[in-house]
Amino acid sequence: MTVAGLIKAAAMLLAAGILGNWFLSEVKQAKINKKPWYSPYLSVPGLLILLALSLPVIAWLVQK
Repeated sequence: MTVAGLIKAAAMLLAAGILGNWFLSEVKQAKINKKPWYSPYLSVPGLLILLALSLPVIAWLVQK
């Protein structure tokens, strides 16, 4: 693996960690405020995670 590849991998891991912590803080805040279980998924980090998880499915459907 080249240095550029390592930098790309580290950047992706860092971004995933930041997004995960952001989402976790939304989950904790929703529990404290006694919001419904789905409210963290309607926040910005939740929508980004849902988009990232659905992109492979969307790409597969577009290719068919």
